[in-house]
Amino acid sequence: MRGFIHVFLLFICLFPVSLAAQDRVTLSGEVRGEDGAPLPTVTVAIENTTAGTYTDDRGRYSLSMKPGKHTLIITLLGYNTIKTTLDIRRNKTLDFVMAENSVTLNSVEVYGKSKTQKIKEGAFSVNALDVKSQINSLKNLTDIVNRTTGIKVREEGGVGSDFDLSINGLSGNSVRYFIDGVPLDSKGSNVTLANLPVNLIDRVEIYKGVVPASLGTDALGGAVNIITKAEKENFLDASYSIGSFHTHSADLNAQFVEQRTGLIVRPTVGINYSKNDYRMKDVQMRDETGDQFIYGNPKRFHDGYFSLLAQIEAGMVGKFWADEFFVSASYSKTDKELQTGSVQTKVYGMAERNSDAWNVSARYNKHNFLTENMTLKATLSHTWDHSITIDTAYRKYYWDGGYIVSQRNEIRGGERSIRHYKRPLTIARANLDYQLNEHHGFNLNYNLSRTGNDRYDDLDQSFEPSNDAVTKHIVGLTYSQSLFDGKMQNVFFAKDYVNHPNIRQTDQSTVTGSDKVQGSTTKNYLGYGAGLRYTFFNPLAVKISYEHSVRLPIARELLGNGTTVYANVALEPEKSNNVNLALFGTWRPAARHTVYYETNGFLRYVDNYIQTSVIEKEGMLQYVNDPAVHIKGVEGEVSYDWDGRLQLMANVSYQDARDQQKYKEDGKPSATYNNHVPNRPWLFGSAEASYTFRNLWQQGGKLRLGCTFQWVHWYFLTWEAYGNRDTKARIPSQHICNANATYSWKHDRYNIALECTNFLDETAYDNYKLQKPGRAFFAKFRVFIN
Repeated sequence: MRGFIHVFLLFICLFPVSLAAQDRVTLSGEVRGEDGAPLPTVTVAIENTTAGTYTDDRGRYSLSMKPGKHTLIITLLGYNTIKTTLDIRRNKTLDFVMAENSVTLNSVEVYGKSKTQKIKEGAFSVNALDVKSQINSLKNLTDIVNRTTGIKVREEGGVGSDFDLSINGLSGNSVRYFIDGVPLDSKGSNVTLANLPVNLIDRVEIYKGVVPASLGTDALGGAVNIITKAEKENFLDASYSIGSFHTHSADLNAQFVEQRTGLIVRPTVGINYSKNDYRMKDVQMRDETGDQFIYGNPKRFHDGYFSLLAQIEAGMVGKFWADEFFVSASYSKTDKELQTGSVQTKVYGMAERNSDAWNVSARYNKHNFLTENMTLKATLSHTWDHSITIDTAYRKYYWDGGYIVSQRNEIRGGERSIRHYKRPLTIARANLDYQLNEHHGFNLNYNLSRTGNDRYDDLDQSFEPSNDAVTKHIVGLTYSQSLFDGKMQNVFFAKDYVNHPNIRQTDQSTVTGSDKVQGSTTKNYLGYGAGLRYTFFNPLAVKISYEHSVRLPIARELLGNGTTVYANVALEPEKSNNVNLALFGTWRPAARHTVYYETNGFLRYVDNYIQTSVIEKEGMLQYVNDPAVHIKGVEGEVSYDWDGRLQLMANVSYQDARDQQKYKEDGKPSATYNNHVPNRPWLFGSAEASYTFRNLWQQGGKLRLGCTFQWVHWYFLTWEAYGNRDTKARIPSQHICNANATYSWKHDRYNIALECTNFLDETAYDNYKLQKPGRAFFAKFRVFIN
C-alpha cells in the first residue's frame, strides 16, 4: 500500500507541472480512389522525416505533428503520388483522392510504416495482428490469436469455457494479458480474450519469450497486449451475431465528441450468451433403463453461459496540459453453468459459478512532460471482484442427463457449499519515456498490483474463512539505440521484482501446503535482457533477444479458484533464460505483390516450472513446481498479398518441451527425465486464404471469401514413461477447417458475415481430451457510422 501512495502522490504533484508543456496538432482524414472506394495501406508521411502512418481498411489516417509548415507525401503502389505543403496550426481534417497510374513503377520510396509493421520489425520476437481488417467476421479474439505463428489456444469446451494460451511452449499463467498496457484483470477476472468486445479493438501485440520492461510485468512465456481504437471523430460501431447451440453475441462501441469543450465520451457494451448444447461424441452414458452403461452421442445439458461487459469512458485529447486524459468506470458479469470437471468423466448437473466486477480507473498521457521529448503515461485502477461457486446438490450425474443420489456434493465431494471469493485488485502504473535524441532513448516503468483473497462459505461450516493478499512491485529500466539510419536497433533492460504475499488460510494443509507458509513474507528477484535487430535490406533482417526472467505465482495458482483448482501456497516463482533468433523480411517482386516471411528459433530453460497437475479421481487441478523444463523450438510463417485482394498465409510451429529433473526428492532416478511434457501440443500449424471482390453489385461494395485450416499433431495425455506406450491415453491429431464470407456495402457502413466452423465435423479435443463443438454455423451483422 505504501508503494501505491507514493505513485499516487507523484501523479498528483507532477500533474500541474505538465500544464506548460508544448502542444501538438493532429492531421486526419480519408484517402479514396477516384471511384470513391477507400484505399487501405496508403503511406501518409511528412517529407524528410521518419514520421508517417498507413491508412486503415476504411482509408482513414491520423498523423500527429508539431504546429507549422509541413510537406505531406501520399503514396500507394499503382497510384499517382500526391505532394502538398500545408501550414497546420490546429487539429485539421483533410481528405485526398488518388488517381490510378497505368505505368508500372520500378520503385516506391516508403516514408512511413504502420504501427503494426514497426512492432513486427522491432528488436523483440513479436506477432502484431491487425484486428480491424477482420473485425466483420470475428466472433472473439481467440479466433485470430489461435491462427498466429507459435501460438496455441486450447479451449475446454464451447462459448465461455476456460482456455489456455501457449506461446513458444509456455502457457497458462506464464502468459500475461494487457489492454492498452494495463493488466486485463483490471476489468475483472472473468474478462478474457473470449468475451472482450471485438469492436473495441484496433490491434493485438503478442510478445513471445522476451517481454519489454515498459509493460511492467513478470511474464515468463510472453505477453498479449490489446490496443483499443483511438478515433478522432464521432462514430457508432454495433454488431449482432447468432449461431449454433443457441449462441448470441452483441457488441457496441461508440464515441461522441462535444465540439465546444472537446469532451470525449466512449460507451462500450459486450454481451455473450450460449447454451452450448452441442453433442458429445462416443462418451459413456446409461441406457434408457439406467441399469447398463453404453457409449452414445448425448447433448450437453448444463453448460449455459452469459457474460456482460459495460464501460463508460470520458476525457479529452490534444490539450496543452495532456495529450490524453480519461476516467472510466466498468462493470462485468459472468454466469456459467458447470458441465464437467477438469476431466471429461466428471459430469456436473447443478453446480455453477457466478462472478461480477466493478472497476474505476484514470489514465494520463503527456508528451514533452517536464522537458522536451519526455513522455509520461500513468494509470490508477481499482477493481472490486466477487465470484460465487454454488455446489449444493448431493448427486452424481451421467452424460444422459440422469443422476443418482449421493452423499457428497458434485465438485469437491464434500458438504453443500456456496463459496465466496472476493478479490479486490489495485493497480498503479507509471511509465516515463525519454528520447535523448534520434539515436538514444530511456524508459523507466513502475508497476504495483495488489490482489486480495477474502474467502468464506455460506453453508459449509467446516470451511475456514481467510483473507489473504498477494502484492507485487515491478520496476523496469530500458535503454534503446537506433543506429546506422535505423538499420540497427538495440534494446537493453533490467527488471526488479518484489513479491509480498500474506497467507492466512490454514485449511486442507496436507493438500495446499498452508502449514508450511504462513503470514507475511517479502522476497526480491532480478531480471535482465537485451535485444538487437539489424536490417541488411528490406527482404532480409535479423533479430536476436535474450532475457533472464522471473514469473511470480498469481492468486489463482497460489490460492485456487474456488471450484476446480486447489490452492498451493508453497509455490515458488518460475525463473527462465529465454533466447530468440529470427530472420525476416518483406519482398516486393512486382507492383502490387508483397511477400512477408519470418522464421524464428527459441530456447527456454525454466527452473521451478509451474504446471497443472490433474487429480483425476476428484476431477480437480493444482498448480505444482517442476524443478526444471527445457523448451526448444522453431517456427516459420510466409504470407502473400496481391493488391489488397488476395491474401495467403501459412505457418508451422515445433516446440520440444522436456522434463529435466534427473532425481526425485528421495534421491531415486526420475522415470520422467527427458520426457516430453505431457498434455501439451508440440507440432501444429495453420493456413489461410482469402480473396476480396471490389465494387461488387454496387459502388463501394466488397465481398471477401476466406477459409482457414488448423492442424495439431497428436500428443500424450500423461507422461511417456508411465504405462504402455501403445495403449496410453493420447489426444488425437486435429484437422479443423473453417469457411467464411463477408459482404460490405456503402463503403463499409454495413457488413454481414456468414461462417461455418469445423465444417468437416471432426471430433475436436483440447485440454485433458475435453471435447469441443463440432460443425457450427454463425451469422454476424455489423454497422459502422461515422
